[in-house]
Amino acid sequence: MKNIIFRILTYCKPYQKYLILTILCTLAGVSLSLVVPVLIGTAVDDTIGVQNVNFTGLGRTAILLAGTILLSAIFQWLEALFINRLAFGTVKDLRSELMAKLEEMPISYIDSNPRGDLIARVIPDIEILSDGLLQGFAQLFTGIVTILGTLILMLTVNIKITVLVVIMTPLSLIVAGKIAKLCHSSFQRQSASRGEMGALTEEFVGNQKLVKAFAYEQRAEERFAVMNQELSEAGLKATFFASVSNPATRFVNNLIYVAVGTVGALGAVGAFPWIGVMSVGKLTSFLAFANQYTKPFNEISGVVAELQNAFSCAQRVFEVLDADSEPDDSDHEVLETCKGELEIRNIKFSYTPDKPLIRDFSMHASAGQKIAIVGKTGCGKSTIINLLLRFYEIQDGEILLDHVSTKQYTRDSLRQQFGMVLQETWIFTGTVAENIAYSKPDATREEIEQAAKAVHAHGFIKRLPEGYDTVISDNSGLSQGQKQLLCIARIMLRKPPMLILDEATSSIDLRTEHRIQRAFEKLMQGRTSFIIAHRLSTIRNADWILVMQDGNITEQGNHDMLIAQNGYYAELYQSQFAG
Repeated sequence: MKNIIFRILTYCKPYQKYLILTILCTLAGVSLSLVVPVLIGTAVDDTIGVQNVNFTGLGRTAILLAGTILLSAIFQWLEALFINRLAFGTVKDLRSELMAKLEEMPISYIDSNPRGDLIARVIPDIEILSDGLLQGFAQLFTGIVTILGTLILMLTVNIKITVLVVIMTPLSLIVAGKIAKLCHSSFQRQSASRGEMGALTEEFVGNQKLVKAFAYEQRAEERFAVMNQELSEAGLKATFFASVSNPATRFVNNLIYVAVGTVGALGAVGAFPWIGVMSVGKLTSFLAFANQYTKPFNEISGVVAELQNAFSCAQRVFEVLDADSEPDDSDHEVLETCKGELEIRNIKFSYTPDKPLIRDFSMHASAGQKIAIVGKTGCGKSTIINLLLRFYEIQDGEILLDHVSTKQYTRDSLRQQFGMVLQETWIFTGTVAENIAYSKPDATREEIEQAAKAVHAHGFIKRLPEGYDTVISDNSGLSQGQKQLLCIARIMLRKPPMLILDEATSSIDLRTEHRIQRAFEKLMQGRTSFIIAHRLSTIRNADWILVMQDGNITEQGNHDMLIAQNGYYAELYQSQFAG
């Protein structure tokens, strides 16, 4: 926990001016609040005695008391203002760093962690951390100053009773410390359960059509109910221990208050001469000081739940920040452009060590060649694409681009040479023009429209309410085929040296597919292209076809050669075009 607190404080460094202002306002506000019991004690002494009320002194004290309370309130407001700026500025930077870290993470990390859990760390976990910062810093500054200030003032009134208060104080600290330990583990479990529930909810909501299509609603509710019960139990346990903290410390502090009041009163009437003589006004002030002295312990124990929850969330956030990023390759060569000659030499790769996938894969693609890759699901087709783009790193072998190892180039510049259209579509909230220009932000409207016309998307775009300026999103009512056309238009707009088409036309009807294939043929002229397809009609004109099974090439050649071999490719082709 100490390391977590230290790391949180390092993020506060850019806002240290607010920290200093907070400390100054706290010192001023608490100091003024400590003057209030002194003035009240003076007022009490001015009213003691039959027909012996000092109205002049009482009036002066009342004016001072009102002014002191007003100034104290102003400084407390300023303290809250500065602590808010400190906390929200700190979590803003932390959230920005976390998002930047996710952008630097290897694809393997994103693939191996539930998306809902990662989203929970970026948004609700940091929000809870923000609340904990607000509570923690405010109570820490105010509490320390109040404890020290009241301790000094109590010593000036009566040293012996002050020693009694200090001796009894550790009881409150021991109780709060024991409860804090119980809270921490409970809030850790609660944070983990919250992330798991977020992942499960994202899974069900994002795939609601499949849930309904397979009548999975009842089982989904059952799985959610189990996780919901776990979260409820963890939250109930954490809240129980947190709710016990404040009453327990308040009970101990009230015992201290009763002891001080009893001893002080007996001393004031002369029953305990060893205590010393105190006036009723001084006793009143001392009791107020004792109450203010124990109050910070109550308040700190009262926010122990928020602090423990915040530390648990901070730990989850730091787990992501501490994960390994993609190795820095800024000192590597920047690839400006390429011819597109690509060679793969004896590469080996597996996602997990115990399950080899690519064992000894080799291939060569000349510049401008169209290479098609076919095979059963899970044979490694998409994995080859991941390795070409260095989303994953090969364990052995070499990939050469224009006779140079791709590892000599920066990843960003290497990926800039590829244009990729996947089976899954991605449309962000923005205009149609902005979605197409995602691959080329500085594109003109004319270039955007030309790209849309090339993929036969111009017609349906013009029928939208505001044409290219229509705001769309992934849930705006566009069909899967229309969204795929927009994704293809992005690549048409950019025209990179190499293309990757991973089932790019799988969501489009056959008539539109034929049109797009003609557009692709024009786009692929002079560009090295890798085509992954299950529809063999889309790859008949490929220069070279690779047939993969279990991570290896089992057949290769052009369409006519593979048909003549009468192997797996011929069998697959005949199954699609029987008769």
